[in-house]
Amino acid sequence: MTPMPPPKASTEGPRDRHVHHEIGQLVRALQGQGPQRPEELAALVGSDYWESNRFDRALALAVSDGLITRRGDGRVAAI
Repeated sequence: MTPMPPPKASTEGPRDRHVHHEIGQLVRALQGQGPQRPEELAALVGSDYWESNRFDRALALAVSDGLITRRGDGRVAAI
């Protein structure tokens, strides 16, 4: 009898789950405070305490997922 192959690696690792939490923080901050410039949003969510580039990544993913939109005046807003 042949041994069973190992289970497939999960497509969602801890960092992937973490970015979903970060995106949620961005959306909630924008829902509560209204449209913000990215640097203002970063301050609202305390991104200085996040790992390097995590804020930019979370914001880019939120925009690409259609949860946040970039406005013509340079601010971002929750959809």
